[in-house]
Amino acid sequence: MPCLSNPEIEIMLYCQAMCLFLLSLACVSRSHIIMISDTDPVVARLYEPASEKKQTASGGSSEGCETSSAVQNSCGLSQKNAKSKASSIAIKAAQDAKAANDAQMAAGEAASLQVKQDLAEKAVQAARAAEAALAGKQQIMEQLELEEKEAVAVVDEVKNSLHSTQVNAESAMLAFSEAKIQLDQLKVLLAEATAQMTNIETFANGAQLEMDEKGQLLEAANRRVESISRQVVAARQDYDKTKKAAYKAACAAVEAKQKAQRMQRAISSASSSS
Repeated sequence: MPCLSNPEIEIMLYCQAMCLFLLSLACVSRSHIIMISDTDPVVARLYEPASEKKQTASGGSSEGCETSSAVQNSCGLSQKNAKSKASSIAIKAAQDAKAANDAQMAAGEAASLQVKQDLAEKAVQAARAAEAALAGKQQIMEQLELEEKEAVAVVDEVKNSLHSTQVNAESAMLAFSEAKIQLDQLKVLLAEATAQMTNIETFANGAQLEMDEKGQLLEAANRRVESISRQVVAARQDYDKTKKAAYKAACAAVEAKQKAQRMQRAISSASSSS
């Protein structure tokens, strides 16, 4: 899937906001309102007559409070759970856009302007949440890529150090061989040559031990690089999935917006004729 530019992302988020705005057009007819009241009393309450709403507000019933609380809870976005639910937010935005598109055919002409504005505001909040989720996934992926680069740099440094240690070990072994030859040739200097050979052996053993330690360090660094690489792949897949869901939501929202515009023109034409 090609990457979206910043203007395209802004258009996509605007379309996500408009898709939920169109939900108001799907709840106009009285029969649809009655059907919704059986399954979702919160939505049905949005379409009650003004007198009934006023009576409910003056009575101060606990049911109205519970309904208001339910609406607030449905519109809120918990920041603590935003990171763990980043992917599901974008997917839900796509589902909401598709639901608005499917329900648009049942729309009437008497939708409340206030309800439209409320739903449009909720759509904007949902679009911002989807944008924040996408940005969070991108930040995680970039952080893992940075850690991968740092781990690779450590591996390169260890390799250079290991090469230097190997050179020192080879030099020490060569000196050890030369000392043995000198021992055979110079019997008179046996004590001195023996001491020199012992020192060189100690240096060679130390260099070999250091080389073994550097080899273990290199192996550990390689394992670290592999682990981070797997995390980067997983993060990239999750990012692509979230991006795809947001793209689908944008497409559905564009289609819904076009249908809403055509319906608005039809309503305007009918109003002008009457």
